Amino acid sequence: MSQPSTPASAGSVTSGDVIPFGQAVRAWFLISLQTFGGPAGQIAVMQRTLVEEKRWIGQQRFNHALNYCMLLPGPEAQQLAIYVGWLLNGTRGGLVAGTLFVLPGMLALLALSAVYVIWQDTTLVTALFAGIAPAVLAIVAQAVLRVAKRSLTHPVFIATAVAAFAALALFAVPFPVVIAVAAAIGWATHKRMPHALANGGGHGGDGGPAPLIPDDALHHAQPSLRSAGKILAVGLAAWWLPVAAVALLTGADSVFTTQGLFFSGTAVITFGGAYAVLAFVAQRAVETYAWLTPGEMVRGLALAETTPGPLIMVVQFVAFLGAYRDPGVLTPWAGALLGALLTTWVTFVPCFLFIFLGAPYVERLRHNAGISAALTGITAAVVGVIANLALYFAQHTLFAVTRTRFWGPLHVQVPEFATVNVLALAITTAALIMTFVLRWPMLRILGICALLGIASLLLP
Repeated sequence: MSQPSTPASAGSVTSGDVIPFGQAVRAWFLISLQTFGGPAGQIAVMQRTLVEEKRWIGQQRFNHALNYCMLLPGPEAQQLAIYVGWLLNGTRGGLVAGTLFVLPGMLALLALSAVYVIWQDTTLVTALFAGIAPAVLAIVAQAVLRVAKRSLTHPVFIATAVAAFAALALFAVPFPVVIAVAAAIGWATHKRMPHALANGGGHGGDGGPAPLIPDDALHHAQPSLRSAGKILAVGLAAWWLPVAAVALLTGADSVFTTQGLFFSGTAVITFGGAYAVLAFVAQRAVETYAWLTPGEMVRGLALAETTPGPLIMVVQFVAFLGAYRDPGVLTPWAGALLGALLTTWVTFVPCFLFIFLGAPYVERLRHNAGISAALTGITAAVVGVIANLALYFAQHTLFAVTRTRFWGPLHVQVPEFATVNVLALAITTAALIMTFVLRWPMLRILGICALLGIASLLLP
């Protein structure tokens, strides 16, 4: 394990900086290059890097931030990055962390969208990411085990995690219902068995040094209506002024205005992550707006699954193709670029608004016993949520076809075992060995698996 970073002297950092800003930027940049595998993989990367290796934040503090992000619409992993960045370096830390979190994926998918339009083929890129996906499986498996070990400190919470997994994986219970029930369980546990919450899920017992941000420390930012008003005004202006400008310049009926309004709406209804809203996006994009074909929607989803960043980034691919084919007065390439960038902007800017607006209040709630207990219940459910996402990702990585089977109230995704991807299974096995037996660094594992994926092109 790497040695924890040490905070800079008071004279070398600005007010609110827990660590030097440049050091934080480098760390977030390295994290951004590893954000494969959807929210499960992304949370795993931050858990490993920030909590376990660098010791910048305690496990309970990390869980508290994650719980809040799980309650919000939009990509929870990016919101978690913004929250932790804000804790470490204030507003600029949150801006950098959130921007870097999506930047590599945005640039990669922008390039792949152009490649698709020109050649309709992404064989080399697909092979590259086909090697990375199995590596992410190993990383996610490790994260589930570590988060479970540190967060499930009582049989009640173990049962909550198992129930959350079963509700999502077997009964297709809506995500908000799972989170609400978990919060109620946490609150009831506090009332009936307060001793169950006595043992924290921090670093105690793992032999490592204390984190730079202790679990019981309060953030210096004081919540106030005046501050909230400023954040709301700036956030709404940043969100909607580009949409208004596009509407004025290209017309209210242009594809750009339509995309700006449509994807602004999806940004506030994506409770439960991208999976919960992709069916709605696909239906409207294909059937209502005819921006792309059903097959292209599937290809775009595959590209988004295998590039870094949140899965909801697929909307950029959708907007790129739609604007390329209906650019109005612009050239097709200029239209595609404008549509993709505007869609990315309205999808992710609300995340910054939600965190900067709510985080100061959420920080003060950590010492409210009832609310803290409810969030502890959500922590347990999150373990089940991550495990469910890991199962979903594993099924779609290792098998070409999965089908939903119905047995009464059961809704089970069952892979077609005849469609097993032997190459992905072999790379996954190698990645598991490198992760759990050899204990190699994450970037080395990702690099080796990427090379194995490219090498697979040489196979008959």
